[in-house]
Amino acid sequence: MAMKVYPPEFKADAVALYRSRPGATIAEIADSLGVNRETLRSWIRIDDGRKDPGSTAPAARGPARAPEGPGLEQENRRLRARVAELEKEREILRKAAAYFAGEMKQ
Repeated sequence: MAMKVYPPEFKADAVALYRSRPGATIAEIADSLGVNRETLRSWIRIDDGRKDPGSTAPAARGPARAPEGPGLEQENRRLRARVAELEKEREILRKAAAYFAGEMKQ
């Protein structure tokens, strides 16, 4: 069986998709992308080796605002995070679909 060669962008997007979905397993993500599970696992390990220990700190968002209410502010944060996660997943899946569509033509 011939080994598939994936572009670096696809690998990075696959790892980002896995990391953006805390409840997902490597098997689920690999199957949804059509990638071997061990291949995705190795990409994640390689990415872990590249990570800077301090790189996971959130960026500053500017001056703090007065809270609108304890529940509302927390809900807004949760919803913003969810929107960002869904946008990232959509972009990754869009790139994956374009990649596989191009592979099918060859």
